[in-house]
Amino acid sequence: MSLPSPARAADSHDRAADVVCVGETMAVLGPPDDGPLAEQSVLSMAIGGAESNVACGLAGLGHRAAWLSRLGDDPFGRRVLAELTARGVDVSAVETDPERPTGVYFKDPAPDPGAGPGHTRTYYYRGGSAASAMGPELARHPALRRARILHLSGVAAALSDSCARLLETLLVGRGGHATPGPLVSFDVNHRPALWRHERHERHGRHEGTDAARSLLALARAADIVFVGRDEAEELWGTARPDDIAELLAPAPIVVVKDAEHGATSYAGGLRTFVPSLPTKVVEPVGAGDAFAAGYLTGVLEDRDERSRLRLGHLAAAAALRTRDDVPEMPSRTETDRCLALDEDAWAATARR
Repeated sequence: MSLPSPARAADSHDRAADVVCVGETMAVLGPPDDGPLAEQSVLSMAIGGAESNVACGLAGLGHRAAWLSRLGDDPFGRRVLAELTARGVDVSAVETDPERPTGVYFKDPAPDPGAGPGHTRTYYYRGGSAASAMGPELARHPALRRARILHLSGVAAALSDSCARLLETLLVGRGGHATPGPLVSFDVNHRPALWRHERHERHGRHEGTDAARSLLALARAADIVFVGRDEAEELWGTARPDDIAELLAPAPIVVVKDAEHGATSYAGGLRTFVPSLPTKVVEPVGAGDAFAAGYLTGVLEDRDERSRLRLGHLAAAAALRTRDDVPEMPSRTETDRCLALDEDAWAATARR
């Protein structure tokens, strides 16, 4: 599978983005430490959103990334734009909605007594947000045609019916994997709370069935699919990576992530497994997005599957070590050193 050549923007002397990420980004409010949310009197604010997290990761690894979405005309929206711009993400195509708000979510680092690191619970307040008004018309935006890769996730599919139609247009409606244009990357990113609250209550459908059917159709239409082994089991009752890859055919590349165990890619008829690196987990939020950014960096750089998976693990490890949804990416000196390890040396590192 080959990437489109880097394009030049029609209205600029700069090259178009390597990757355009489409989806919602919110203000994130959470404790400044690892204490329970209910016991806090002061909260810190950051930003987070699956697709913009990927854009930030790609920018941090040296690639041109753009984020396309809608924000409210409010302080939260301005914070999102400022932080993404500071991280090197192109936000020039983002629309501002004067009527709808920017979404917000809260983090609870220790929702259960005795829970250790990595047990963060999230609470979303994004119903009726500016981003939820995205629709199929956005698929005609010129930035999407100029990109080498378009990155989407199942989070956006659960935001509203119009967002679901947008993803169907960008994936199912493009007419197959051989259609000219950017490669389309899709992270399944199943968020049960979103499907339950944003769609099930309005339509009376069973959340599990609705999410499973919709996400399966979108994943099969993508060129590159990321899915967690656990979420595939929850959605489709399929737990073995080989079976998951078969289920998602005809997607040309399927990457199955299995938390601390490793990740397996299925591409060009070959199966490649790379074990994860040992990492102290401060918080898991954002690790999957970082993995996607690392892997897509490998795609843009025309690296082999083993290197792509290693880059994914290195980026994910950076996310696991911080409370921030968007971590600082490892330096290219570090990634180059790790990519140069032979299989035995990488495996020895992963077993520590």
